[in-house]
Amino acid sequence: MNNTTSFPKSPAWHEVKIEGGFWGERQATNRERTIPAIYHQTKLTGRLDAWKLEWKIGQPNPPHIFWDSDTAKWIEAVAYSVATQPNPDFERQVDEVIDWIAEAQLEDGYANSHFIAVEPENRWRNLRDQHELYCAGHMIEAAVTYFEATGKRKLLDVVCRYADHIDRTFGAHEGQKRGYCGHPELELALVRLFHATGERRYFELAKYFIDERGQQPHYYDLEARARGEDPRKFWAKDYTYCQAHVPIREQSNIVGHSVRALYLFSAVTDVALETGDDGLLAVARTLWDDLTQRQTYVTGGVGSIHTIEGFTFPYNLPNETAYSETCASIALAYWAQRLFKLDPDSRYIDAMELALYNAMMSGVSYEGSLFFQANPLEAYPKVSPYELFNTMMTGDHYQRTAWFDVACCPSNLARMVASVGAYFYAVTPDRLYVQLYNQSHTKLIVGGQAVQIEQHTNYPWEGEVTLTLTMEQPTRFELALRIPRWCREYGIEVNGAAVPTQPERGYVVIEREWQTGDTIRLVMAMPIERMVAHPHIRQDAGRVALQRGPIVYCVEEADNGAALASIALPHEAALTYAFDNTLFGGVGTITGEAVRIEPVQWNSDPYVPASAPQAAPTPFVFKAIPYCFWANRQPGEMRVWLLKT
Repeated sequence: MNNTTSFPKSPAWHEVKIEGGFWGERQATNRERTIPAIYHQTKLTGRLDAWKLEWKIGQPNPPHIFWDSDTAKWIEAVAYSVATQPNPDFERQVDEVIDWIAEAQLEDGYANSHFIAVEPENRWRNLRDQHELYCAGHMIEAAVTYFEATGKRKLLDVVCRYADHIDRTFGAHEGQKRGYCGHPELELALVRLFHATGERRYFELAKYFIDERGQQPHYYDLEARARGEDPRKFWAKDYTYCQAHVPIREQSNIVGHSVRALYLFSAVTDVALETGDDGLLAVARTLWDDLTQRQTYVTGGVGSIHTIEGFTFPYNLPNETAYSETCASIALAYWAQRLFKLDPDSRYIDAMELALYNAMMSGVSYEGSLFFQANPLEAYPKVSPYELFNTMMTGDHYQRTAWFDVACCPSNLARMVASVGAYFYAVTPDRLYVQLYNQSHTKLIVGGQAVQIEQHTNYPWEGEVTLTLTMEQPTRFELALRIPRWCREYGIEVNGAAVPTQPERGYVVIEREWQTGDTIRLVMAMPIERMVAHPHIRQDAGRVALQRGPIVYCVEEADNGAALASIALPHEAALTYAFDNTLFGGVGTITGEAVRIEPVQWNSDPYVPASAPQAAPTPFVFKAIPYCFWANRQPGEMRVWLLKT
């Protein structure tokens, strides 16, 4: 493996200024509606006030075991946002809560609102289930981000003391607990803390948690017995649920809870990046391939089943009961960016882009204050979710809601949207990768010089991107433009002259001495594609999904009437793309001629012989909208996959 200094590095989120376009509009909504809505809900539900430690035994609404993570992600979302768009009110709200957290922290460094107030005697007694380390991880990430965004280090000092406490408590030395996170997240947070502070102990602790996971005797068995419980009665049956069934280096399939898995393997990739561990990289690649080739929806979502919020078996991707959690799409983006640094190939960014535009953005309403936790690919509002899923989930799959009891997704989505600029580029000393396309500008060091790059584009609605470079003196470096996997025809010009375009691992690499005023024009053809599924994905057999560029489309009852399952798309039907300025602030739509069997023409029998007289299919013009904007009008049916004829 190469020295880590040669790996591509991502710019800080505040170094990329997004100016309008898809992500500019989403960031504005995030600032104006989503972050304030999350603050309101975290305040209303007691999550923020929990840090005042005023709750007493016998009172209602005790601080929950995962509330601290919601508070932390709200802080982090604010930090990303104020770094590019200052907001004194946001900072005032966060600073008030940070004061409460600092005051609540115990002398030994421990800082968890639930266990300090509700059950202090049970600290660190149930790592498998109780989210202590998970909450610590999110608080560390919030502290690092808030410090980097504002220069204020009060929360950073708190989490350093907390990390020191965790470092004293866990490890392989005598007197330490040999435990690790039931819900991984702390591992990647500790790597961030190491980079922010330079304190190597934090990285070594992250590495310990990864190396110790799944070792025998199994820690979760030991701690269960210490609590007087039979580990065989664990509700999830085995430790695949939390990726602790075997040591990480022995894992070959993506299993269990999807968010836990992708947070964990993001950290595994961080450690591989830092140490040059080819063994860990090989495991990460193997698991990524299993995820993206056999466990991913056409929308980029992952996690197919509600009962464990995660994976079942290869190619099992139900649509109506899909889980496809918003948080899992975000975690996929984290992992993709890290894997790209170790293995610079566009396939990671392709998967990330698909998830960001589709499965993730479905998780928030167009106006910004209502949320989905799960993102199915079919919806029938006349059917109760309780009839579909024998679970404890209460999420309504047909209308977004203002909040959830398990509200991990809203604040997670807010922090990703606010920081999405960090995913646009990557640089090495002599190469600048352009990863995502949106109206924006940034200044990065490449070829030993500061190079400003401006993007002018209406992507993802149009496939033309113009890049303009500015620098103090001519500089030689490689400019690598990602050619998305969906793009089969494209052309590139530099200063109006066509250049040869032979992709290298998904990138067209142009090496030359660049100078101020140089303009690169990338034109990507964006035909409407009929996507078909692998034959093993039985739920999609005989169906097509529509995609144009990175955007996956769906049909809704609002445009097409009810009984969407009766719609069939003829193979020869012409499809037309148009930009609708009146819908959701302006989005691309697809129309075309389809056919349907009208249910009202069916007789009273549920089944009849195919040879019996039947009503002829009725031609009609259908309309499809971007999947990420579904469920923003009146409640109704929705489908991504359509029958084909």
